[in-house]
Amino acid sequence: MDTKLHLAKELYELGSLQVSYDQPFTWTSGILSPVYCDNRLTMSNVKVREQITEYFASYISTYYPDVDVIAGCATAGIPHAAWVSSQLELPMVYVRDKPKGHGKENQIEGRVQEGQKAVVIEDLISTGKSSLNSVRALKQSGVEVVGVIAIFSYGLTTSERAFREENIPYVALTNFEVLLDYMLQANIITKKQHNHLLTFKEDPATFSLTYQQ
Repeated sequence: MDTKLHLAKELYELGSLQVSYDQPFTWTSGILSPVYCDNRLTMSNVKVREQITEYFASYISTYYPDVDVIAGCATAGIPHAAWVSSQLELPMVYVRDKPKGHGKENQIEGRVQEGQKAVVIEDLISTGKSSLNSVRALKQSGVEVVGVIAIFSYGLTTSERAFREENIPYVALTNFEVLLDYMLQANIITKKQHNHLLTFKEDPATFSLTYQQ
């Protein structure tokens, strides 16, 4: 079993990835999603979180060997950024979704320096907005963001386009398609269900309409 499939299995069995075929979960935007992702649960499972840390660290060492700082997206990306930065013996910061409304009004907590190279750690990429918000905050501080790495991605067209327009490469340790492949192989879903669920990635709005009619 390859790394992506193995992690999808671990996250599914942990409950971090929940799939509801008949009653999809509702996002804030109103879009219905067949998958609910709660990677905060990985904090409480030593085995899974150590696997994730190892996958992150290995990828960064291979593709970004000259990185200077690891940046975690608040809030769920913070613990993973801490474990990864510790393993790689690198400085760490975290980025809020917006500046604090008091004190120094920091958006970036920790210390970065102009010219440093950073990798952003995220737990989940859906539309990509929160990740790219962190990227822009770091850029405004003079930091070069060389890439974003997430635990899980839906692989939506909107997020792919957003990262492309920002000219920021991103990768996820596992993703929606791999999760469905695991579930099909494990006989959790049928081929028909697999094909229907896959339409969510292609067009979330149209997928939602099939449950609203």
